Amino acid sequence: MFKAACITALVFTVASCNFFKPDAEPEAVARVNDSYLYRDEISDIVPKGIGREDSLIIINNYIDRWATRKLLIDAAEINLNQEAQEQLDNLINQYKIDLYTKAYIEEIVKRSVDTVVTQQELSGYYKANKENFKTNATLVRLRYIHLARSNPKFENIRRKFLDFRKSDAAFWETNVLQFRNYALNDSVWAEMGQVYARLPFITPENRDRYIIPGKAFQFDDDSLTYFVKITNVLDKNRTAPLEYIKPTLKEVILNNRKLELIKKFEKEITDDAIKNRKYEIYK
Repeated sequence: MFKAACITALVFTVASCNFFKPDAEPEAVARVNDSYLYRDEISDIVPKGIGREDSLIIINNYIDRWATRKLLIDAAEINLNQEAQEQLDNLINQYKIDLYTKAYIEEIVKRSVDTVVTQQELSGYYKANKENFKTNATLVRLRYIHLARSNPKFENIRRKFLDFRKSDAAFWETNVLQFRNYALNDSVWAEMGQVYARLPFITPENRDRYIIPGKAFQFDDDSLTYFVKITNVLDKNRTAPLEYIKPTLKEVILNNRKLELIKKFEKEITDDAIKNRKYEIYK
């Protein structure tokens, strides 16, 4: 008990005062068999502003975890047979190789890969592979506005919404702040889950009543009104539209570039090693 208290007091002093003048020899605060935990290894584990009691808890917990790990590894080295230890050592070495090479290749790729994907590339890849891209849900293109019926421009807004024209862009920009909610860009595809969230009066049970291509309708909700126009509908398991999967296509194209760059780099580094006699195969 006395020994533990001394260690705790010593460690707390280190944590509270940050750095003292460096000792000639590292000062140990704990030992497990032939392994030592030194004062400078725990000098930064307590965040600034932590009180004395919390600091003691953090430090003691750290020492306990360190000791437990050391005891376990010592026990494992004694009790695991030689074959098991060799297998584990091989795994550790392979893991180190994988980590180093992966980090190095990722750095090379990050510095070298061209991240610009043109519309022409997207369109070309889509045409060549569009049968591989199927919709996972029903997609809808629509526009809608949600506004109070007391709005003084209610009838004018209703008329312009039903007779939607590009020339009215300035009108919509001026009035959108009056709407409770809205979406006027009907060139964007939305999944049905998004439609349910935006238009809560539409449900899976009644969707066939509303989700019809070309359908325009008005839905009154208390003192508010929805104006909705369904532009297009695409059922599940159909070929996904290019605009909808454009982000996915871009990622696919970039990943393919990275894979090609990695193959090229691996070949070049191998060929260079052979040329400079750093790599030889003995027959």
